[in-house]
Amino acid sequence: MNWETLKVFPLATRKSLTQVEQILVPPDAEPKACTPEVDQATAECARTIQSARERGAGVALMYGAHLLRNGSALILEKMMASGWLTHVCTNGAGTIHDWEYSWLGRSTESVEENVATGTFGAWDETGRNIHLALLAGALRSEGYGVSLGRFIWEDGVTLPTQGELEQAIATEPGHPLTGARADLLRQMRQHALPSGRITVEHKWKQASILAQAFRHEVPATVHPGIGYDIISNHPMFDGAVIGRAGGLDFRLFGDSAESLDNGVVLSIGSAIMAPQVFEKTLSCVNNLRLQAGRPTVSGLTIYVVDLQDGGGWDWTKGEPPKTNPAYYLRFCKSFSRMGGTMHYVQSDNLAFVHHLYKHLQSR
Repeated sequence: MNWETLKVFPLATRKSLTQVEQILVPPDAEPKACTPEVDQATAECARTIQSARERGAGVALMYGAHLLRNGSALILEKMMASGWLTHVCTNGAGTIHDWEYSWLGRSTESVEENVATGTFGAWDETGRNIHLALLAGALRSEGYGVSLGRFIWEDGVTLPTQGELEQAIATEPGHPLTGARADLLRQMRQHALPSGRITVEHKWKQASILAQAFRHEVPATVHPGIGYDIISNHPMFDGAVIGRAGGLDFRLFGDSAESLDNGVVLSIGSAIMAPQVFEKTLSCVNNLRLQAGRPTVSGLTIYVVDLQDGGGWDWTKGEPPKTNPAYYLRFCKSFSRMGGTMHYVQSDNLAFVHHLYKHLQSR
């Protein structure tokens, strides 16, 4: 099968299920009602974050796509602007909605309907522009999060000429950017990408967490999977480009994890990416610290937020035995093994973030 013959369609023709105007929640609005337990947890979390920031420790937010789709972007922008968050990271799906909201003002589709017609994910502008952002960012050694955030905030990219790329590859074959230059050159040839300025106007930048992170110089990382996201359903799909961007971001997240002594990690609505990425990142940081004769990361407080019930287990006491079904809740179990204090909060993710913001604002 020739995957480069995949037929793609204009994104504007898709029946999108959510719109920016419908989902964005004003930070100063009254938060959704929550239980007393959740309100207490957000108040305690706010105190922990304030204490961490006063000590100069980091606060990392790891989130799934639903936090964005639920309309949290304006709230998170305020938290970044105020210095409450020092790193944000998401999965590939989080970037799909982030870009589509910022460019088209709407996102999400019916998986069931569109898989049956072969149109699920087959949207030209989404795959094309996210790849374009990553290809251009790679020439600056930027990862997925910064590349796409910059692309949205700056409304496009500027590409070198094919001749410039050919000359750079020929004269500096051992240069660290040779692979990125070759990938861009191939894409320019195969998909008629022009050199010079390519303007892509994003009218709803306020709906993009990545653009706001770029604006506030908060490190933003993306931890994608090959074949996980709809940009795979496009003739420009390039696993090397996505892998390079994700690899750079893994190391960037490790740099931020270096600041997590007595810091805070918020894992909100991410059952797979957050626990899997964090445990490997923390292990790498501890490995390098021990080689340098330094102590491992300590004093970490982790808040895991999801709608599932947590298995009815008190995760502050450690993980349950293998005979308990709660043992198989990866989003709890992995974080409970990280050597810090892990709190599980069963809550709607937007409600948690909004109440947390209110408590931080009042401090």
